[in-house]
Amino acid sequence: MSDLHSGGCQCAALRYQFQASLRDIAHCHCSVCRRCSGGIVTTWLTVPLASFRWLLGTPAEYASSASCTRYFCPGCGAQLALFSTLSPTTLDVTVATLDQPELAPADRHIWVQSRLPWLHLDEQLPEEWQEQIP
Repeated sequence: MSDLHSGGCQCAALRYQFQASLRDIAHCHCSVCRRCSGGIVTTWLTVPLASFRWLLGTPAEYASSASCTRYFCPGCGAQLALFSTLSPTTLDVTVATLDQPELAPADRHIWVQSRLPWLHLDEQLPEEWQEQIP
């Protein structure tokens, strides 16, 4: 069963909504996410692209790699979503921008080869090593 979920940025200029189960949730440790978010880890939720829509505002876009475009608020700078041409039918949404992030616990770690050596977070979760993004 799918659920309706919504979220937005800190300044409320951007709002989004999607209808999908809260699954496929990962703590990303890549250096690109760290630099784009300013955080030590970014937690992403993957949803079907067709289920996602912007309700309010128009996000700014940043091509953080040849295959990835990040969507963020031009006002407050919050990073809300990421589209990758490597997975063209899905969209990644930052769990922290959900209205109810407590409903979306991570189920794994990704890009663990880039993890900061002093970070200990959800160590019981499975870990995935990825190849470099072209």
